[in-house]
Amino acid sequence: MAKNFFSIIIVPHSRQSSKNITLSHQAIKTFLASSGVLALLLIGFLVDYFSMNVTRSKYRELYKESQRQRETIAGYESDIGRLKTTIKNFEEYAKKINILAGLKSRDVLKDLGVGGPGVGNEEEVAPSSASQKLSFSSIKNLSQRAENIEKNLGTVANILENRTALMASTPTIWPTAGWPSSGFGWRVDPFTGKQAFHQGIDIATNFGNPVVATADGIVVALKNDKMLGKSILISHGFGYSTLYGHLSQFLVKTGQKVNRGDTIGLIGQSGKAIGPHVHYEIHLNDRAVNPYDFILEEE
Repeated sequence: MAKNFFSIIIVPHSRQSSKNITLSHQAIKTFLASSGVLALLLIGFLVDYFSMNVTRSKYRELYKESQRQRETIAGYESDIGRLKTTIKNFEEYAKKINILAGLKSRDVLKDLGVGGPGVGNEEEVAPSSASQKLSFSSIKNLSQRAENIEKNLGTVANILENRTALMASTPTIWPTAGWPSSGFGWRVDPFTGKQAFHQGIDIATNFGNPVVATADGIVVALKNDKMLGKSILISHGFGYSTLYGHLSQFLVKTGQKVNRGDTIGLIGQSGKAIGPHVHYEIHLNDRAVNPYDFILEEE
């Protein structure tokens, strides 16, 4: 069988003779097949090359993002370190406030929230360095300690508020300027000559002198009877109430709020009284107590 050949004639522009290249059919097939394989390899290489370029670009972006995140985390670690120091200082300050408030017992401090997880652990309370890693447990620990401080200071504030309110509601001054003419307790009644329990003290002074509230409170009653004459009853809260009798004039109204030292009436001789004076009583939980035990002013 005759072989098929292909001839390629090359005719130059010069006067040189033409060249004739003869290729067999098999050689053409081999050449075309090889060219196809090379073309596929080239296309594969180009696709891989461009894919690698895209991958490298994404990698560079991820690397930059990673660097930014590292810097952000380093900033967080620095902030957490400062926060740990601040919380530790607040814990120390809270302890001082508790001591000033009179809460010295460690058990009391613990119950009120001073301390908590991590307190006393030097590794935990020491400022964080750049090499230390953030963790959920350390952040939760800081959050718990901050919450404990807030709880404690809130409790102490309530205690001090209550104590301030209690002090403001406790009768601690003289109701008028004068001299005690009759004390608290059993005595001979000047009108009957018999033993009788005197539930307050009598303070003699000039007619018309001012009578003041001995603590903050609310006027709950203004009375005028045969025994105490014109009298004022003030409720102070915390179980305290005070009574002022034998007045000549009221200077307050029922339901009026008064502060310690406010003038509420004037000295008189109304009711069962020998001379101008004020009959002064203090009641604690509806029981008469000796006013001398509460007065902090010197006579």
